Amino acid sequence: MTGGYRTQLTVDRRRLVRRHNPVLTAPHPVSTLTVGNGDIAMTVDVSGLQTFPNLHELRPDPRRVVSDGRAGLPEQRRRPFDRDDFQIPLRTQSSWGWYRTRGRREYVLDEAVTAYPTARGPVPYLDRMGLLRAADPIPEEFEPSAWFTYNPRRAHLGRLALDALPGGPALGHPERLERPRTELDLWSGVVRSDYRIDGEPVEVTTVADPTAHRFAVRVVSPLLARGLAVSWVFDPQPDDLAWFELPLDERVRWHELGPGRGRAHRVVESSEYVVDVVSTGVLSARDGGARVTASTDAGALELVLTLAPSVPEPAGGEGAAAFPAVLRASEEWWRHYWMTGAVVSFEGSVDEAAAELERRVVLSQYLTAVNCAGATPPAETGLTYNTWTGKFHLEMHWWHAAHFPMWGRGHLLARSLAWYHGALGAARETARRQGYRGARWPKQTDPSARESPSLIGVFLLWQQPHLIHLLELLRREGRPDAFLAEHYPLVEATADFMADFAEERDGEFVLPPPLIPAQESYLVDRVTNADPTFELAYWAWALRIANEWRRRLGLPVREDWDRVGRRMRRPALMPDGTYAALATPPFLIRKDHPSMLMALGWLPDTEVIDADVMAATLDEVWRGWDLQSSWGWDYPVMAMTAARLGDLGRALDALLLPSPKNVFLPNGHNPQMPGFLTLYLPANGGLLAAVAHLADAVAAGAQLPPGWRMTAEGFSAFPRGSRSAATD
Repeated sequence: MTGGYRTQLTVDRRRLVRRHNPVLTAPHPVSTLTVGNGDIAMTVDVSGLQTFPNLHELRPDPRRVVSDGRAGLPEQRRRPFDRDDFQIPLRTQSSWGWYRTRGRREYVLDEAVTAYPTARGPVPYLDRMGLLRAADPIPEEFEPSAWFTYNPRRAHLGRLALDALPGGPALGHPERLERPRTELDLWSGVVRSDYRIDGEPVEVTTVADPTAHRFAVRVVSPLLARGLAVSWVFDPQPDDLAWFELPLDERVRWHELGPGRGRAHRVVESSEYVVDVVSTGVLSARDGGARVTASTDAGALELVLTLAPSVPEPAGGEGAAAFPAVLRASEEWWRHYWMTGAVVSFEGSVDEAAAELERRVVLSQYLTAVNCAGATPPAETGLTYNTWTGKFHLEMHWWHAAHFPMWGRGHLLARSLAWYHGALGAARETARRQGYRGARWPKQTDPSARESPSLIGVFLLWQQPHLIHLLELLRREGRPDAFLAEHYPLVEATADFMADFAEERDGEFVLPPPLIPAQESYLVDRVTNADPTFELAYWAWALRIANEWRRRLGLPVREDWDRVGRRMRRPALMPDGTYAALATPPFLIRKDHPSMLMALGWLPDTEVIDADVMAATLDEVWRGWDLQSSWGWDYPVMAMTAARLGDLGRALDALLLPSPKNVFLPNGHNPQMPGFLTLYLPANGGLLAAVAHLADAVAAGAQLPPGWRMTAEGFSAFPRGSRSAATD
């Protein structure tokens, strides 16, 4: 069969989405499903609730290589993929729930600073930090920087579990659930579970409110009359403490507000939040208020939980949320989500891989909406569990959320723009302290926007143009001039730093040390690294786009931006004529991210990059890259470059390349590192961005390979990436 493409035809979206509903039929540490709304999420097990947390807790990887990173990135040992190596914890997390530990003394951020010599004089960087986790031994000299890196932490707000009153059915082990079947209906955002306990049927329905920090559950079973119950449990915070951090002060108070209504007031150190509980059953506080149980003698029990970072008005009366209302709101929101924006179907393909790619695409749309569409940029594991203490990485924000405007859902990315405006002052202060104009955006941060000390992150550059890129994607999706005027201050401050950071050498502008490129393998050479290929092209493109925003607003072109952007140094080449990763030794290490490829495909066309050279570079990566050391978004990188070059066969092959880092679980998650990074949402977002590039390439005339057929709708706003991007 000849490859084909159809556009602007009607896709049965409901059938497309629902044929990929994930279903759990047995307990397993990675068999989880998540409900949420981008700002709060709850991850459940095969019970439909968070009943068996011990099965899902992270287990340290016995083959993990422990290193402080100062001699280079730790090697990732070769191993085949085995899902038994991974676990996905059961957590409830939000964009607003954070806490700080107490150290053995007060710390000052300046204790984490090293001054690096540059052409403009000494520049301070917060780098006095090894590649260490809290559970590892931490030298006393790194104590201050470690504390600032580990704090604040994203809080685990509590756990909604199937439970039993004294004398009720025992629930100690997941094998107690007989013939379980737990399905996430993607079309409605609802988890439905059916199983038996002691031979009696149990039906559980779990759902998140799409616009409030609220969860609702309904349990139907004759066992309710025999003591089966549902409890909200305040677990101790699960993150490891470093040796210098004091035990956490965690307290809870329970207040009865009336029949079937109550409020739990939770304190974790200096942070506080409340949980309002409304139930059709009887509520009772146990374990000193740390466990609030709903029970009933009837055949059905409903429970609604509303969480807030401050004390709201008392719940109850006409204002109290009920299960049917939450269920209806979820059904309506998710139906609208799937019916609007872009869609891709590979139905009709002969190639068996097409169904798997379609499954990944559909599940990734769900997972990113739940985890990556909140008021702050998302963590790499979203709202599922903590890695890097739950902090978010701004160089990853593109990967989590750039696909939203590409797929016609830019409003989900726009939710986080207010955070950038609030963070602008902190970013300006970072630039000022280092002697630069404008705003220098942090790599790893939290709602405060303070940079986290790091041996790597503080030297990264590629997050700097991201905000211009994301705003340009939103503009091209379709935004009025008022949008440009509102967000232009972010563009201006970003471009000011970029233009000032570049240094003029012999009539060209270079990116000088200290720096670490997107391919972090060069961390030991940070004092000599210069002119990374991808970042050179990104600088040229983003400064041009910044001036285009000025033109659209009726402002004169900034000559300093234009001069730097037009005169960025051309990237260095290897002896074989392919692109190096950077212009200084060791020039290219064939592991980690093949970041050179991002200069064409991921990035729209620029005068800096030659397409023929990039095609040869892609060939070299394909032949000789160490995929064991890769990350989940590297496969979309290869696919986007191939798509821009018109090689759609290789683009599809890249997205489905067999590799331990390119496996997608039945729930859609992409595991990376056992014992730590057991899911990786940048891979999901990257996949969606790559598929948008694929659809764009086909619409421009590229041919799908034999055996493939694709129906695409709604990608008309995707920026085509040609040099006309700044002028059309």
